[in-house]
Amino acid sequence: MALITKKPKGTEDVLPKDSYRWQFVENIFREEARAFGYKEIRTPVFEHTNLFERGVGSTTDVVQKEMYTFTTKGNDSITLRPEGTAGAARAVLEHGVFNDPLPIKTYYLVSCYRYEKPQSGRQREFHQFGMECYGSSSPAADAEMITAAKSIFDRLQLKNIRLEINSIGCPECRKEYHKALTEYFSQYQDDLCEDCKDRLERNPMRLLDCKVPHDHKLAENAPVGLDYLCDECRDHFDKVKAYLDANDVAYTVNPKIVRGLDYYTKTVFEFICDDIGAQSTVCGGGRYDGLMEELGGNPMPGLGFGMGIERLLLTLDAQGVEIPKPETCDVFIASIGDEAGKKASALAIALRRAGLYAEFDVVGRGLKAQMKYANKIGARFSLVLGDNELEENKANIKNMQSGEQTEISLSPDAFLDSFMGLKLTNDFKEG
Repeated sequence: MALITKKPKGTEDVLPKDSYRWQFVENIFREEARAFGYKEIRTPVFEHTNLFERGVGSTTDVVQKEMYTFTTKGNDSITLRPEGTAGAARAVLEHGVFNDPLPIKTYYLVSCYRYEKPQSGRQREFHQFGMECYGSSSPAADAEMITAAKSIFDRLQLKNIRLEINSIGCPECRKEYHKALTEYFSQYQDDLCEDCKDRLERNPMRLLDCKVPHDHKLAENAPVGLDYLCDECRDHFDKVKAYLDANDVAYTVNPKIVRGLDYYTKTVFEFICDDIGAQSTVCGGGRYDGLMEELGGNPMPGLGFGMGIERLLLTLDAQGVEIPKPETCDVFIASIGDEAGKKASALAIALRRAGLYAEFDVVGRGLKAQMKYANKIGARFSLVLGDNELEENKANIKNMQSGEQTEISLSPDAFLDSFMGLKLTNDFKEG
């Protein structure tokens, strides 16, 4: 049997030497979410296909071209989630979370799947952090959501991140805008790509998001949605901007932003960084007041954003932002013989219970190889246990950087107290 050694195209492994980078940004996500009052929601990696067809939108590229869909043995159509919002909204509906005090504030850390050409910052399996708020139609909620995303970038000390915002209105004022777009693009109908010819009939706003160069060029002179906003939508957008101004959040109004998913209404926004090339959007989101109703529930306003973790890490790398490396081993306990090995194990467990990072030999190496391993893992202290140390119930602990050695008792309580004292003294000197 041939050995399977290659990952599927469009996927990446996160190896132990790199996982600390993911954990670092994930911890910041969780801390910032908590500061804004958000709690984690976890949803299945696959859902019924019609959830995405209705929620994401049948005219989107995601649904038309990119979903991983299959039929189960029970003849159900199932799709790996291409994004996180639809599943979160479905869970809120199914479990009656909408009966909880409003607003409902949730966040997620999920893997997503889209069948598209892999490139830097865009894989077929990718990971996303998102925040979702249900039950508030206030423009203050829009501004708070945008501010929450910005706070993450601030914590990560990212530079050259610009915020672009727009309003795409509500279904009522979009009717007039759709008419204007249809009239404008109809004169170029024969020149449009096949996808845009279909979009022209079903959802002309999707033409503004086309990536085909010719169609993209045509979209530059298309009617502007802001000119068609109803009074309520215009007032909402003005208040969102006023709240952002009050929060000292800089932004640019970009009337071309429509986002790639059909559930958006009113406010849409993107955080963009040009340091990572073409895939420059590191966070995108907006309001989706009609999503719950589209999924079969009662009307409930909602809004949120999604942030690609791979793309965020690329941005950190491009800007040279240093992610703190994890702490190295506090102490490595080398041993000679079975009895010393048992003692090393017991001492390591005592240290670990005290919250320290301790290791001892579990491979059966000789003493020289054990000490070489201690150096490789960057152990800060080491000690060697043999028959003499066991008989005298004490050993010399060595500071691996300075070479300084200190005698230490091997009685569990005394050993732990003495080592903690040494560590605190060493930490103070290093600090």
